[in-house]
Amino acid sequence: MLLPTRATARRAASDPLSSWNNTASKKAILEFVDKVTRRDSPDFVPEEERIATFDNDGTLWAEQPMYFQLLFALNRVMLLAPLHPEWKEKEPFASLLRGDVKAALAGGEPAITEIVIATHAGMTNEEFEQIARDWIAKARHPITGRPYTEMVYQPMLELVAYLRAKGFKTFIASGGGIEFMRPWTEKVYGIPPENVIGSSAKVKFEIRDGKPALMRLPEINFINDGPGKPVGINEHIGRRPIAAFGNSDGDLQMLQWTMGGSGLRFALIVHHTDAEREWAYDRNSSIGRLDKALDEARAKGWTVVDMKSDWKTIFPFGSK
Repeated sequence: MLLPTRATARRAASDPLSSWNNTASKKAILEFVDKVTRRDSPDFVPEEERIATFDNDGTLWAEQPMYFQLLFALNRVMLLAPLHPEWKEKEPFASLLRGDVKAALAGGEPAITEIVIATHAGMTNEEFEQIARDWIAKARHPITGRPYTEMVYQPMLELVAYLRAKGFKTFIASGGGIEFMRPWTEKVYGIPPENVIGSSAKVKFEIRDGKPALMRLPEINFINDGPGKPVGINEHIGRRPIAAFGNSDGDLQMLQWTMGGSGLRFALIVHHTDAEREWAYDRNSSIGRLDKALDEARAKGWTVVDMKSDWKTIFPFGSK
């Protein structure tokens, strides 16, 4: 994260959500945090129980034109292709090597899973994390030309920092790969690797070159998306969140489980409504589809952030 100047530090002290317009969404956040952190409040929650979980793709950083980890995997296909001559005749790799990404991804989730498994296995966890770290440092977004770690939402960075300042423990609960995210989340969000929950590959302990290692196998271990999110949160944290933040139907069960607990709770959905500064999409999008979760949020009174009207700015650098 960029170190704040004195001016930005003063603004943060007077208005911790300075990139948010003074709309109902900002008011709802501030009121919830006040109620659960003020000792004389009937809704007071002890610090050890102040758990907040955040989805990553589309909630903390952008996810268009496709999930950033998928872009990472596609890049890996090109790098690994010389070692796999069979890919020239095998889909979805053959289409990728011809430059036809659309045809390669037409196979849907099975095709994406095959690409991810082929490009994320056959090495130690440490080797994979270094590969991810190197890519995130050098790769650029295909539309903005910015590093992917700058494609983060300034209002959400402020929200994460605000909650931590109020005694919350903040966690990422993402469908993305846990080892893909852990190398950079602390620097970008202030969320350490042990607070990252994500999908994972199976690993195997073995002695490699005389040293103990965890080898990544070409098998999926756990998918931390949809109904898997509450399971992953329970296994990693051991407490039910009192606040959860998402943007798509893949976050619905996390939000439901959070709101199903006792006491005052908070659920927020980031609705992508700003085609000019970011992207506008929801019910019919193949990336970050927001349909059932949007209906439930409106029916149950969850907070729905309208990017276009609720946020003064989108990215730290401004807009798309």
